[in-house]
Amino acid sequence: MIWTPGAARAARRIAAAAAVGGGGVTVLGAVTYGLLIGEALLARRIVGRPHGMEGPPSNGVYGDFAGEPVRMVMLGDSTSVGLGTTEAAQTPGVLIATGLAVIAERPVRLTVVGRSGAVSADLDDQVDLALEAAPEIAVVFVGANDVTTQTMPTHAVRHLQKAVRRLRDAGAEVVVGTCPDLGTVRPIAQPLRWVTRRWSRQLAAAQTVAVVEAGGRTVAFADLLGAEFDANPGEMFGPDRFHPSVQGYLQIAYAVLPSVCTALGLWPEPHSERGESIYLAAAKAAEEPGAEVSATRVAGRATGPHGRWATLLRRRPGVLPHDA
Repeated sequence: MIWTPGAARAARRIAAAAAVGGGGVTVLGAVTYGLLIGEALLARRIVGRPHGMEGPPSNGVYGDFAGEPVRMVMLGDSTSVGLGTTEAAQTPGVLIATGLAVIAERPVRLTVVGRSGAVSADLDDQVDLALEAAPEIAVVFVGANDVTTQTMPTHAVRHLQKAVRRLRDAGAEVVVGTCPDLGTVRPIAQPLRWVTRRWSRQLAAAQTVAVVEAGGRTVAFADLLGAEFDANPGEMFGPDRFHPSVQGYLQIAYAVLPSVCTALGLWPEPHSERGESIYLAAAKAAEEPGAEVSATRVAGRATGPHGRWATLLRRRPGVLPHDA
């Protein structure tokens, strides 16, 4: 694990600016940000588009069990809809819903409202649609398009936090898969690939702070996708070299499923010997494979001298709750 106090400070600055309506860029700077945008646009021209602009239709009830279905919604960008897959069973929403049904021993009614190309600002409209399904659990994958467009991190974080709060106010548990490590996208050339990696992880850390403050929990995609996807790009990326392959989506779903089960009370909250500052936990999680961050209390208090207390859980990638 590689993280610095500077990463925690960056997460705190972005989250704080988002809370008060600020629009600062981040420590990477405006010039670097402009170069990153140009490189990302070039990468998109190189990779083109995968077959189809959306994933296969996947709304429905999953799991051959009796009882009232668990109501689950998927929100976010192309990763949330499984762009590049050809069958509903290959999409992350169906993979998570199917696993959840087995653990809950109840069917799961899945409603997917995510859209390819969505940024965090699009979540407001998606939440409107999601709330029509009266969800018990909402899963959100967002952030990549905020990096590859001219969305300021503070703006992206503000929209995400608003979406989480609306879902929580409606009674839904919320699990957010944070911004993936775009430094693994090969068509983005060096020397700016390392910039995208740092940028992605700063956004992921700030997302974590905002989501936990709003009552949700996060699963870090950065290093989970980074290490696996960087080591095996031919296996983990799809034909467009930008979106995950079927195997990549399976890795994503298995990283998120334990947190979904814990959020719904189907698996006990992990025991924590101590909490730590949300900013430190967020910075560490951005470097940890599949790390989950959620709020906790220390000595009966939700906040400490350095902000909200949080628990960082290091799960082994691909391990289901009953195997942990």
